[in-house]
Amino acid sequence: MDTCEYSTLSAALADIADPRKKRGQRHAWMVILVLIAAAMVGGARNEKAIGRWVTIRRKELTERLKLTRGVPSASTLRRALQAISVEALEARLNAYMSQAESKEAEEITSQAVHPELKGQSIDGKTVRGLRRYEQSLHLVSLVRHDSGIVLNQLAVNDKSNEITAVPQLLAKRDLTGTVTTMDALLTQRNLCRQILEQGGHYLVVVKRNQPTLYDDIALLFEGNAWTIHEKACEYQRVRSCQKAHGRIEIRTLETSTSLADYLDWPGVAQVLRRHSQRTIIKSNKTTEKITYAITSLPVNLANAHQLAAIWRSHWTIENKVHYVRDVTFGEDACHVRTGTAPHALAAFRNAVISLFRLKRWRSIPDAIDYYSASLDRILNLIGLPGFT
Repeated sequence: MDTCEYSTLSAALADIADPRKKRGQRHAWMVILVLIAAAMVGGARNEKAIGRWVTIRRKELTERLKLTRGVPSASTLRRALQAISVEALEARLNAYMSQAESKEAEEITSQAVHPELKGQSIDGKTVRGLRRYEQSLHLVSLVRHDSGIVLNQLAVNDKSNEITAVPQLLAKRDLTGTVTTMDALLTQRNLCRQILEQGGHYLVVVKRNQPTLYDDIALLFEGNAWTIHEKACEYQRVRSCQKAHGRIEIRTLETSTSLADYLDWPGVAQVLRRHSQRTIIKSNKTTEKITYAITSLPVNLANAHQLAAIWRSHWTIENKVHYVRDVTFGEDACHVRTGTAPHALAAFRNAVISLFRLKRWRSIPDAIDYYSASLDRILNLIGLPGFT
């Protein structure tokens, strides 16, 4: 992980090398990147909207930032997005967000279900807008459960390449005091071993892509394997009921330590079965689903109630990041396809969402409304000199 320290987003952006040739440069590289970030804080969703936002505020931006040559044109901003090194951009944003999240962690963690552990999700998202042009971009992200802050992101060719990308996503990170949650595609021995070697814990879903592991866990829970004494020592069960979004969901989580010494899997301490029953209130239609998982967390670190909360929190990455990028920032509807622009825009979206989360905004549309009403608020958030 990048070891540079940045106190503001603008400082992180200032450390990205300028890919342009010196001849013909009119505007400072940092100014261009800061204006892109500012426009997205103000609600701009794509290249065209960024250029329009800057143009409309030309006079005010020139005065506030003391720009002797005015603001960059829309074409200059567009070319910057197409030429920027996304590796450098992701590295600097990763460094800044990790440091900013650590500073806020004490207060957030004190309110968490399991204060001793920091939950973090890994999942991928395809930028679907590129498919209409027969291009592909799949981004794998690491997101903190409690805050929804994006800690790292990598691009891969397609979803199947997540298996080789995730070890790089986690490489050199100190995972002490963390539990990483992942879907079944990433239930891989080497990846679980890497997480343990870096000081962390894992909770991963088990499906038919690991047939032996799946069958062993299913047999344990379906075969009534415990005596009364064994059940008291090796088995826990917790049930929850939630009514929201026009449906009632009843979840029952069962956990057991019975297979800890039997399964051929790195560090496994407990196996889990979750039975979910969902009833649509309007139609009274009910569906049921059973899902299995394994975790390296021992009982003394996470009981059934805590494991249920950790597993449920895995969806932070979808609810607080991927959904927001699609719906609020229109990522999948975006037609941008040239150069590194699609990936760069996704990285800027992550940064803006994370900035809002650091300021404790629960609704990203509300945050955009608040900051877009004042240029000074936007500059304060980004951390420009004279506005901090």
